[in-house]
Amino acid sequence: MKNIAFGQYYPADSVLHRMDPRAKLIAAILYIVSIFLCSNALCFVVLALSAVLLVLLSRIPLRLVLRTLRPVIFILAFTCLINIFFTKGEHLLTPAGWRVQIYAEGLWNALFILLRITILLAATGVFLTFTTTPIALTDALEQLLSPLKKIRVPVHEMAMIVTIALRFIPLLTEETEKIMNAQKARGADFQSGGLVRRARALLPVFIPLLGSAMKRADELAEAMDCRCYHGGNGRTRLHVLRFRATDVAAMLLVTAFGVGVFFLNRLGIGYTM
Repeated sequence: MKNIAFGQYYPADSVLHRMDPRAKLIAAILYIVSIFLCSNALCFVVLALSAVLLVLLSRIPLRLVLRTLRPVIFILAFTCLINIFFTKGEHLLTPAGWRVQIYAEGLWNALFILLRITILLAATGVFLTFTTTPIALTDALEQLLSPLKKIRVPVHEMAMIVTIALRFIPLLTEETEKIMNAQKARGADFQSGGLVRRARALLPVFIPLLGSAMKRADELAEAMDCRCYHGGNGRTRLHVLRFRATDVAAMLLVTAFGVGVFFLNRLGIGYTM
């Protein structure tokens, strides 16, 4: 479970690490919109090249970025198989008499969905969790949503919840591994048997994990109370966020990329979903 990379911060000195977290949030949203705008082969080629460029700019090891895909490998495989075997089209690849019929359109759709989900997870990690600390992400969320305070939306509390959730992901995975190793030392078997048996074997893991999570939450609440934390009213910040010219340029660049993807879709070059 140490191989789960989601929610981890990777310290490095890169262009993306130095960007304002608010700019990274806006750029991430614009880039995600661009991902879902892609619908033909040329667009996905450009999208894949842009994702590789993002990884290079962030100076994050590629293996670490690819580790974000491990929790969703089953979903990716299942989605691809559904598209391959159930998508109909005009170009049949298997003989006409076969029960299982595979069309070229199904293969294209499976490839496009695989690329879309892969790039979505990689880009979200590169823009946000890998290059932005949880505290900076909290400040960015709170400031971007600050206009909602006028209608009494608890913006600070919502941002704090998101930060605590991101911070506790690696802690809970580490705690899960410790509990599983302790259970294995007592003779527990999590590998053999069918799916139902293995699911039942995990019950002794979930119960102490839930107890540990509740204990951590209680300790965190006491620590915040001891430090006189009473929400966001009147709080000052050690690091004041300021937009720089590079942040504005990055957002404009991502916006231009989305516009370019839109016009590439209109060209219809290559297979189109």
